[in-house]
Amino acid sequence: MTVDLDFFRKIASAAAAETLPRFRRHGTVDNKIEGGFDPVTEADRAAERAIRAVIRGAFPDHGILGEEDGGERLDSRHIWVIDPIDGTRSFISGLPVWGTLAGLTVDGRAEAGLMSQPFTGELFYCDGATSRYEGPGGGSELVTRKTMDLGAATLFTTTPAYFRGRKRDAYDRLEGCVRLARYGVDCYAFAMVAAGFIDIVVETGLQPYDIVALIPIVARAGGVVTASDGGPAEKGGEIVAAATPELHAKVLDILNAR
Repeated sequence: MTVDLDFFRKIASAAAAETLPRFRRHGTVDNKIEGGFDPVTEADRAAERAIRAVIRGAFPDHGILGEEDGGERLDSRHIWVIDPIDGTRSFISGLPVWGTLAGLTVDGRAEAGLMSQPFTGELFYCDGATSRYEGPGGGSELVTRKTMDLGAATLFTTTPAYFRGRKRDAYDRLEGCVRLARYGVDCYAFAMVAAGFIDIVVETGLQPYDIVALIPIVARAGGVVTASDGGPAEKGGEIVAAATPELHAKVLDILNAR
């Protein structure tokens, strides 16, 4: 199934109408978990409501799974998986590297996706056939770099602190092999893989709404996104995105070495 660009624009616009007026405004921040910090804001909640309304209006038979309001019609073949603000920690810190995610799965497989960053005016999307960019300077096709050598690669993760025990050891081995490692930026890092500016993203503890929209964007640009064991990434967990199949295989070898 292909998704019309105008529909993605409607989702992005509806979400932006709720997020942008609240960005850098020092609004109330709630914590969703005890013993830790998982922030949520009214911008998250309002944007998800707006996205759900757009989807219901266009595809009333489709299911929806969202970070804030859970699931509906999850027995449908077509399910939209949405995160109104991926990177809420960045959002409440005033950093413009958060994004709105909306991805479509068909029979459990990610087929199309959107990542919108309204503050910078950028849209990264896959309509099911191609991956493209819209933003300052115009539009273009998204194409990954052809990096195959770990020693020439740029690696991103949100923070190595999320990896524990043997997973941290494996991550540290990987970081020791690359040319450059940087931290932060959540969904924006995956968009930069698709855009050809970085080569690897490794994350752990992801939920479906953190990754589904990004899988087709990276894959249709030439990259590979899987779980760290090489399986499907749609259910989240420990995720590896790489610019080329060859580079992806080398990352998995390091992360799974005993």
